[in-house]
Amino acid sequence: MAFWLVKSEPDECGIDDFAADPEKRIPWDGVRNYQARNFLASMAPGDRVLLYHSSCKLIGVAGVVRVVSEPYPDRLQFDPESDYYDPKSPQDKPRWQAVDMVFEQRFQHVIPLKALKEASELSEMPLVQRGARLSVMPVTEAQWRHILSMAD
Repeated sequence: MAFWLVKSEPDECGIDDFAADPEKRIPWDGVRNYQARNFLASMAPGDRVLLYHSSCKLIGVAGVVRVVSEPYPDRLQFDPESDYYDPKSPQDKPRWQAVDMVFEQRFQHVIPLKALKEASELSEMPLVQRGARLSVMPVTEAQWRHILSMAD
């Protein structure tokens, strides 16, 4: 099992969307950065994921979701009506991947970015390093445990 952090605007797909139907599989799609795509393609069923709300009033880690599918071609890359359409992505060798996730836990309070930056245990985490903020990134087990302890 691996640990990850994914970023999303909560009005697009946030912890409330997952919590509304805990059994519902929500596709994590629309990732259009190659490094983030490679991380997404490394996910496996059972991996646990911190859901980070960005571009909103309360920015930070809002809860935990879990990967429930193997990576598969992101259907949006082939949809001309989608904001995530990629006309250069070949059908026989798609560029972009997606995985399905389900709800696991909503934190009582969002853990703000400021608190994450102030935790010395997280100083090596890409999220808190300037210029290293991808929409999908790995999290070490130690970082994972520390963030969960911050949620208690």
